[in-house]
Amino acid sequence: MSAHFIFDAHLDLALNAIEWNRDLRQPLDAVRGAESHLTDKPGRGCATVTLDEMRRAGVGICVATLLARLEHNMWSPVFGWKSQQQAWAMTQGQLAWYRAMDEAGEMVQIRDLGALESHLACWQTADKTERLTLPVGWILSLEGADSIFTPAHLERAWADGLRAVGPAHYGPGVYAMGTEAAGGLPESGRELLREMDRLGMILDVTHFTDECFWEALEVFHGTVWASHHNARALTPHQRQLSDEMFLALAARGGVSGLALDAWMMVPGWVRGKTTPQSAGLQLSKLVEHADHFCQLTGNTAHVGIGTDLDGCFGYEQTPEDFQRMTALQRLPGLFAARGYSETDIDAILHGNFLRCLRSAWSDECSAND
Repeated sequence: MSAHFIFDAHLDLALNAIEWNRDLRQPLDAVRGAESHLTDKPGRGCATVTLDEMRRAGVGICVATLLARLEHNMWSPVFGWKSQQQAWAMTQGQLAWYRAMDEAGEMVQIRDLGALESHLACWQTADKTERLTLPVGWILSLEGADSIFTPAHLERAWADGLRAVGPAHYGPGVYAMGTEAAGGLPESGRELLREMDRLGMILDVTHFTDECFWEALEVFHGTVWASHHNARALTPHQRQLSDEMFLALAARGGVSGLALDAWMMVPGWVRGKTTPQSAGLQLSKLVEHADHFCQLTGNTAHVGIGTDLDGCFGYEQTPEDFQRMTALQRLPGLFAARGYSETDIDAILHGNFLRCLRSAWSDECSAND
């Protein structure tokens, strides 16, 4: 292969398509140009991701989210939906977009081990030119579980291909307390985790409060990962994984995806004020977070990539030397410069999350499909 294959464990593609009205089939520069006059949302005109850009970046598989939460009053302006039924309806609109991309040949849903291996074989035997015409593989995940308003709806989502759930998002939620909230799992959250276990879903511990994180690991017995987290030791904030949390995740065979949202990479970032230039933020900082985690375990087996790119921000809130997704192909050189072997680099870029999926999607778990 002419470029490293990358597995991105967290992209809010449907949110960008539906709520930000971006046609992700278009080239990146066209998407930027089409909204350069808009000021309704942060990061307008600063997109880093389209489907074409993903192909050029070597991102052949991603974990693609559904995201619709209940509103809360922790911040102004208030965001979210007034009922779980409304949130469910929004996730169904997002799911319809993914299916439309499948029908257009732009993407292909991956639900089980057979589909995963077939898609990998297709991408790994293609050269750089052939990749530009291949569909991007996507694995469906739910970020924040507020939209699941009965257990039957979780099972319905499983039938639609939902394979991972992060119960928490920002603030308080129906099933878990999230970023900048406080407290542990309500009984509804414990019931959700037990049902996820029964179905064979993956638990995404991203956004959990510390209390919810530790309680969830006790209740849930299946495969766990942290789709987009960095190291709290380098960026002190509840949003990041502490050393103890990362080691507990590793002990369960899990993987943490490294995120490119600037405020998660360097301490003291103030949204709307700090800039990549003023912070001196470079892509190499992501490698520092990876290296910190790898030193804790003495190996590279529990670190991956979960960029969170265009997750309600653009390149105004990414490293200074990261203007578009193709810059991910600079990571192998940055890791190599720190002494990482080709085998270790491949593990971080795709191998570790693939291992998690292969474990979750054994024949026993796939029997639920």
